[in-house]
Amino acid sequence: MKIKDNPSNTGVSDYSDKPKKISENIRNRRSIFGDQYIKGKLPDELLDEILINATWAPNHKMTEPWRFIVLRGKYLEEYGQYMADYYKDSYAKELTTEAFEKKLDYLRNYPLNAVCMIGIILVRNTKINLPEWEEIAAVSSAVQNMALTCTANNIGSYWSTKNVAIDYVSEFGLAENERSLGLLYLGYYADDLKISKKKRTPLSKKVIYLQ
Repeated sequence: MKIKDNPSNTGVSDYSDKPKKISENIRNRRSIFGDQYIKGKLPDELLDEILINATWAPNHKMTEPWRFIVLRGKYLEEYGQYMADYYKDSYAKELTTEAFEKKLDYLRNYPLNAVCMIGIILVRNTKINLPEWEEIAAVSSAVQNMALTCTANNIGSYWSTKNVAIDYVSEFGLAENERSLGLLYLGYYADDLKISKKKRTPLSKKVIYLQ
């Protein structure tokens, strides 16, 4: 079977969906970070759509192993301060006084232009004993559904799995069978923002065909 030497560009094959929107959204999705957002208001109906699409992710035995916390308003400011406090001691040892203060200001302001952040929580089913990796895979699929819905609606998003994000979400009263998997940022971005043009490894290096 002949394989293209360079299938990593974003052209869509004739076998893709007719309007080609699904393939375009998948291939155009990029992580767009908090410091790239501009102020905007996310309609509640669109936020619901994003979250509903998350719940349609595939999951083994229909355990639906996820829970989400939508953080808006004062919580964006709270998380900025939380990050500044979280990293304060380590940055104090590494940076000059001027650079240190600048870094803390950056962290405080970092989430403020997001329309919201969504805490991602893994919920292990206590009656159906599935391997944890299957449940994490399901939650990851749910997050990808949210990201693709954002892309389709010209909203930036990215999943922060740094310890600071994981620890912050962990403070919202998680049960023994729950585990924080970080924060999904959502935000609008300028029309002229230069989006990353990252490529993917050609199929010839990642796929074999057996028949």
